[in-house]
Amino acid sequence: PAMELTYYGHSCLSVNASGHDLLFDPFISGNPLASGIDPERIPATEILITHGHGDHVADAEAIAKRTNAVVVSNYEIAGWFSAKGVRSTLGLNIGGSAQVGPFRVKYVTALHSSQLPDGAYGGNPGGFVVNGPEGAFHHAGDTALTMDMQLLKAFGLRFACLPIGDHFTMGVQDAIAAAQLMGVKNVVGIHYNTFPPITIDTKAAMAAFAEAGLQLLLPAIGETIEI
Repeated sequence: PAMELTYYGHSCLSVNASGHDLLFDPFISGNPLASGIDPERIPATEILITHGHGDHVADAEAIAKRTNAVVVSNYEIAGWFSAKGVRSTLGLNIGGSAQVGPFRVKYVTALHSSQLPDGAYGGNPGGFVVNGPEGAFHHAGDTALTMDMQLLKAFGLRFACLPIGDHFTMGVQDAIAAAQLMGVKNVVGIHYNTFPPITIDTKAAMAAFAEAGLQLLLPAIGETIEI
């Protein structure tokens, strides 16, 4: 069965699978491109946060408190949200996994940095592999290209959400190399066009992926696709 993916801009997206709404890196208020999205209306049963930067956590506390979603992140970020009164948190660390509803969620390597908006230590940045009844997929968070990505091939990923904006993360060519290391054919582009340093030529990006025999999916903000 297909999963449904809704893109909310930047690195924020939701995957609807097995009756759950898995929301990643909620950053809506503060993103001028997502002004048409009302964070109050976004459903979530789980909120997965890759690292502590403001453009990945901005709306997480409010959405978690409204929906009672479980916040899944690294140990330090989970503790930070817990101290803010978020009722249900799950703190992992790199290489660890846990059962989250019908999913096995694994926190995997990302090469980046991580600091929470108030300056608190954000632990190690990471990405997630979510493995459930409909199959496995990956949200890479903010990362450079790393050889560790070849280890993800074993999951038989249906798709991967990879940063393509360059400057702070991988650009298009590195994301293509990452997809090849992971053995994924379908890539959802994230972390692009939100700010001037990460503005890209989306047509050229899609052409570069196609030339490599891969599909780059760039849903519009607010659009839901089957994947």
